[in-house]
Amino acid sequence: MCTVSFYHDNSKVIITSNRDEHINRSSAISPKKISYGAKTLYYPKDPQAGGTWFAVNSIGFVFVLLNGAEAKHIPNPPYRKSRGLVLLDIINSNNFLEEWNIINLSNIEPFTVIAFVDHQLFQIRWNEIEKSLIQLDSNRAYIWSSTTLYSEAVISIRESWFSEFLNQNKENICSDDFISFHTNTQKNDTQNGLVMNRKNSMLTKNITQCEITKDNFTLTHFDLISKEKTVISEILI
Repeated sequence: MCTVSFYHDNSKVIITSNRDEHINRSSAISPKKISYGAKTLYYPKDPQAGGTWFAVNSIGFVFVLLNGAEAKHIPNPPYRKSRGLVLLDIINSNNFLEEWNIINLSNIEPFTVIAFVDHQLFQIRWNEIEKSLIQLDSNRAYIWSSTTLYSEAVISIRESWFSEFLNQNKENICSDDFISFHTNTQKNDTQNGLVMNRKNSMLTKNITQCEITKDNFTLTHFDLISKEKTVISEILI
């Protein structure tokens, strides 16, 4: 939930996320097909809070969570509800934009959600004071880094790494290329590389990716601690 990239070309959309967490936080449950309310969702589950940072529904809408909003905040627990549960509430709604307008976020920790909905891309944020929503150009590529872990200067450097990666892979770029980027970029930089490990306390635990084509989606999840890989492929409804 701390690094997210988005890519779209004529044949596919690829959304990839690195989840950085404290070493003592419970390991995520691998993605499964889950009935959530009236919807069918696919997501890895955080057993500690019951929510998720990466969810896909049966028609190929994807919602991905990053901790923090525009700037680093000072945590002030206890909070009323997990941000990962808020993510599930939003993706489970019948109208994402209407839900975002009415959802009560009082006493919820700041967050950013990247939402790919009906071929449109949105960035939504809650900063403890107000909500914001920006519709982005879904034909462009983007990378986001959580403000809770990365300074503005480091976020800018990471954006340059992403631009360099795209420039080196202009033709026939595929989902595996993005997994490689999210796994191997600045591998020796344990503080700010894409897979980080800060004194074996805060580290990247998972890489999760969804590739959407015209007819189906593939959800791929790596547990970097157990070395397990989970792949779910479904035809879009």
